[in-house]
Amino acid sequence: MDRSKAKQRIRELTSEINYHNYRYYVLDRPQVSDAHYDALYRELVEIEKRFPELVLPNSPTSRGGDKVSGEFAEVTHSRRRLSLDDAFSFEEIEEFEERIKKLISKDVDYVCELKIDGLQIVLTYKKGLLAIGATRGDGRIGEDVTHTIRTVRDIPLELSQPIDVVVSGEIYISKKDFEAINRGQERASGPLYANPRNLAAGTVRQLDPKVASSRRLKSFLYDIEGEVAPKTQVEVLATLKKLGFAVNGDNELCRDLDGVRKFIDGWASKRESLPYITDGVVIKVNSLLQRDRLGATAKAPRWAIAYKFPAEKKETRVLDIKVQVGRQGTLTPVAILKPVRLAGTTVSRATLHNEDEIRRKDVRVGDTVMVQKAGDIIPEVIRVIKEKRPSGTKEFKMPARCPICNGPVVKVEGEVAYRCANKNCFVVQVRKLEHFVSRDAFDMEGLGTKIVEQLYKEGLVRDPADLFTLEEGDIEPLERFAEKSAENLIRSIQSSEEVTLDRFIYALGILHVGDQTARDLAYYFGSLSKIMRASSAQLAGVGGVGAVVAKSVADFFQEPRNQRLVDKLLGAGVRVKSAAKPRSNKLVGKTFVLTGTLSSMSREEAEAKIRSLGGKASSSVSKETDYVVAGDSTGSKYEKAKKLGVNILSEEEFRQLL
Repeated sequence: MDRSKAKQRIRELTSEINYHNYRYYVLDRPQVSDAHYDALYRELVEIEKRFPELVLPNSPTSRGGDKVSGEFAEVTHSRRRLSLDDAFSFEEIEEFEERIKKLISKDVDYVCELKIDGLQIVLTYKKGLLAIGATRGDGRIGEDVTHTIRTVRDIPLELSQPIDVVVSGEIYISKKDFEAINRGQERASGPLYANPRNLAAGTVRQLDPKVASSRRLKSFLYDIEGEVAPKTQVEVLATLKKLGFAVNGDNELCRDLDGVRKFIDGWASKRESLPYITDGVVIKVNSLLQRDRLGATAKAPRWAIAYKFPAEKKETRVLDIKVQVGRQGTLTPVAILKPVRLAGTTVSRATLHNEDEIRRKDVRVGDTVMVQKAGDIIPEVIRVIKEKRPSGTKEFKMPARCPICNGPVVKVEGEVAYRCANKNCFVVQVRKLEHFVSRDAFDMEGLGTKIVEQLYKEGLVRDPADLFTLEEGDIEPLERFAEKSAENLIRSIQSSEEVTLDRFIYALGILHVGDQTARDLAYYFGSLSKIMRASSAQLAGVGGVGAVVAKSVADFFQEPRNQRLVDKLLGAGVRVKSAAKPRSNKLVGKTFVLTGTLSSMSREEAEAKIRSLGGKASSSVSKETDYVVAGDSTGSKYEKAKKLGVNILSEEEFRQLL
């Protein structure tokens, strides 16, 4: 094939394959068989290999690309991308309309759209070709994630018209794909993802587009500006669809609030049947001219509001109550449930926290219970339906012997916890090892639960220090290990030999010491030896460290067994360096709680920024909380902050504070 024919054939194949992609991924109505599609795709790949200079910018083979190195480039949006005000009751929607009618005397139509639980993105097209894909960020500046956006199969690389436009919408992962991804994580002994939204947000910000491609991201677009002239939201959606974008068909034009209420009530009862997760309804003024008159506040447009569905509750049955053992030997009762679909995933277990909680709710095996997901993430039993309780049920009692090692169980004085008293309990030791290698501790990539258990069972690792003496020859004979995977594991361990003091303290798994307390100790004392020698009184003098925590730390380092472990770790080559102190005291004394998902940074990045300015990042809201930072899809923390009168910051306000 000569160059001229190759150029013509590449143009034909690119056009034909992109058309079939649109039929398959957007319309869900394929016209050709998989075999026929694959043959076309392979032909294009072969011709492009021979003539790489002829590859078109909208080639379907470009939905991949190379890994991005370093940080994402910043993208300044053409206009501010504001977040929406939330409504948690219909009364708040009525108040929303009252505010509109003060500014507009004419009748107002609304368009109701299902609120997709995903990540907002902004796409820029030049002459019909995708130029930039960006996150919303703080509304003014987002991150350039074009490399992952190109992997989203239902986002066109080329529009049906050669025009300049900017469109925005939501990236999400379907329930089916999310569960398949988690099954894969389970098989690989990896951590399970909490929910589709967080996974979608993390995937869009992946450096490697191949990882993003494997997670089958999807999109719904709902806004457009540029060389188009729609006059209403109905026309906006029609224009987007005509240009080749995926548009959610579950929307409705409502002439008044009665129509809005019917739309909300209708979807509240059947949202579980959808292939994606929706957490509410976005209500928008239909007329774009009326929107211009209404304008916006500093935080949100006056012409739209997001109604949030109440947390979904489901009825199911308690099949059993089992007891789990944690790394501190703490016994935690868990309800084994008849599997039920809840907030997009199948739930078969729910923590019951402790014996006091079980007694308060009076949960028994055989009971019918109501369950919900706290913050749409953690399954919990909220109440027992006692009128459905079968006869002969018995109150639950904590076991006197550990269910793992049969060691004695003791009740801790002054606490609700029961603990296994056997310090050599198998599960306790394995959980301690898992904690030691976790992301916030030594961060040893590739050491999942099953591998840690295998290493412990085979006697290769009895304590964390043994990890640093492992050799490839020790690991290769183990199940699921080959020469390459053994080599990668050893390399991961070796790369973790140098660690900051705060991570080292956290990795030791001292009772009551979380990552924030570990940082407080590291900043205050500055060296491992000083922390190990400190008395309870000296430890209690550290801000944020109370008497109970101080005693726990002092007791830990006074125990010969723990002193030997520290010596063994240092002898095995572990190097402990000083923790990075805050670069500023701007937020000293301020406690922050993050809720929802931030668009411009991950939760870990946000917490790191808070700490770098001397502030503290907490996981729970209390009267002592200074600020709650509210991202998208906020949960119970947001509601608690409102009740307690805690200052609530939008993502943009948080970034300005930094």
